[in-house]
Amino acid sequence: MLIFIDVILPVFFIFLSGYLLQKIFKLDLLPISTLAVYLLIPFLVFDTFYTTPMDLSFYYIVVTSVIIMAALIAAGLLLCRFFRYDKSERNAFLLSTIFPNSGNYGVPIILFAFGKQGVSYAMPLMIFHAILMGIVGIYIAANGKGSVKMALQTVLKQPMNYAIIPALLLQFFHIEIPAHFLQSIELVSDASIPVIMVILGMQLANVDVHKISWGRISLATGVRLVLSPLIAFWVCVMFPIDPLLRNVIIVMAAMPSAANTTLYAIQFNAKPQFVSSCTLITTVTSAVTLDILLSWF
Repeated sequence: MLIFIDVILPVFFIFLSGYLLQKIFKLDLLPISTLAVYLLIPFLVFDTFYTTPMDLSFYYIVVTSVIIMAALIAAGLLLCRFFRYDKSERNAFLLSTIFPNSGNYGVPIILFAFGKQGVSYAMPLMIFHAILMGIVGIYIAANGKGSVKMALQTVLKQPMNYAIIPALLLQFFHIEIPAHFLQSIELVSDASIPVIMVILGMQLANVDVHKISWGRISLATGVRLVLSPLIAFWVCVMFPIDPLLRNVIIVMAAMPSAANTTLYAIQFNAKPQFVSSCTLITTVTSAVTLDILLSWF
């Protein structure tokens, strides 16, 4: 109960604010999600890669994240084939299970659970998850309604993917951005996480619980909240990772379905009702599963 009150409940208050906002005003989410995807997230990516040192810990973050994602894709494809999902159902299932909500849920949870030192690991982990979502996630979402060529073209249009290299080059060559410009970048970057948290709450308000496919969503919930942290644990065992970084990776892997996948499902009409339903159910259920997981650390 103490973990729930100190760590999980403050995050849910922000989700609740977005939920109530949408219930009262019935806003159009598409322009708001466009703001997040095409403006706020690229600023956050640039700011993080410009200010975060690329050391051995970042190497472990990259390697473990790719392995965990690949394992979840393989498990998802096997499950979708076993249950005979069609292409659109398969892509929606993958969107809902591959990517954790490490940004607008994971970082606040890590902050409350492990403090600022944990956040120093959680931020680059969150950014790399965002990169994977910005490439693999958008490919999956767009491929559900078109060809492979169109999906790849959509990936290349995402501004977030073009914010990484300039940031890394500026950091590598120790080129300082003028203070007033950097302050502007940081202001927009700082706005991204709370705005996406509010968007998630708003999207959850649009979920019709009467249309939820409980069987399929229960399967997705099990993969997202149980299988994913188990995979993360075994992947971390393979590397000589600092215990705090290991704990952060495992807890991040146990997060509910990523809010960004809901944004992408809205953007590309990739069964947004199913994806947002998974986000809702995994978010609510994670209050229990994360409480159990965090009690072990």
